[in-house]
Amino acid sequence: MAPSLAVSLGRLHLPNPVLVASGTFGYAREMAGLVDLAGLGGIVPKTVTSLPRAGNPPPRTAETTSGLLNAIGLDNDGLEYFLANHLPWLSSPEVGCPIVLNIAAKTADEFPRMAARVRGLPGIAALELNLSCPNVAGGIDFATRPELCRAVVAAARDACPDLPLLAKLTPNVTNLVEIAQGAADGGCDAVSLVNTFLGIAIDWKRQRPILGNGMGGLSGPAIKPLALRCVWQVARAVKIPIVGIGGIATIDDVMEFLVAGASAVQMGTVSFYDPTAATRVIAQLPDALATLGVASVAEATGLAARNWQPVVG
Repeated sequence: MAPSLAVSLGRLHLPNPVLVASGTFGYAREMAGLVDLAGLGGIVPKTVTSLPRAGNPPPRTAETTSGLLNAIGLDNDGLEYFLANHLPWLSSPEVGCPIVLNIAAKTADEFPRMAARVRGLPGIAALELNLSCPNVAGGIDFATRPELCRAVVAAARDACPDLPLLAKLTPNVTNLVEIAQGAADGGCDAVSLVNTFLGIAIDWKRQRPILGNGMGGLSGPAIKPLALRCVWQVARAVKIPIVGIGGIATIDDVMEFLVAGASAVQMGTVSFYDPTAATRVIAQLPDALATLGVASVAEATGLAARNWQPVVG
């Protein structure tokens, strides 16, 4: 029998563990002619805020060695526009996979208001709280202290108890395990690890930062060892499903995150230069699981943490 690809992140059930990450796949309509959307584990559309946002001044992206810096600034048309113009298509049979709505806010009380607004709406499989955007004012404040993270997650949970809830956390903290525990205590179904790492690119000839915002968030292959470390540490300390994010581009990357402790993954930056990468690794998953001798993704999750013992001496 072929290994089972289905995974559960608390109450969120996915056909396979490979999703496409927010901010890298647009609202999916742009990819419809290139990607078998129905074959994806899920789509996380571009982050939505309560009101429209113009985003940061250009330039907004800068390529770096093995990575990409971005300072988009959550440019979007607002929640009501998304519900009226994007959600009907995303929830149609033409797409055919779970939609995880990613929302961000300037203040803590905006999260429960947005969660309450989408409660009961068809076509949304889960909410992902973006508590960690590094290139907007206040973008990571909600995920830098365990007690605040817990409070924000709990408020969204109470406002929308029917939808599974994911908390997307920043790696730009001293102790990510404590923040993840705060999210778990707040009642989220899973944590998404991690958002981008704060970085900067400098044009030395012009003596100024390249990005219009100065600093931005680093993603891509350059951050994979760091993101993998975050998943490893949280998986060993916090009893909650993890969605691994950070530099994932190949089946080997996916499997490394799974055995490190992730129950699912999101592929992001790779979609800019290889939009079909997610569908390709999904097709390769059965053989990779068979190589491990496991019958499901769930059996592969955390294998390295369970089997490895540190060398003492």
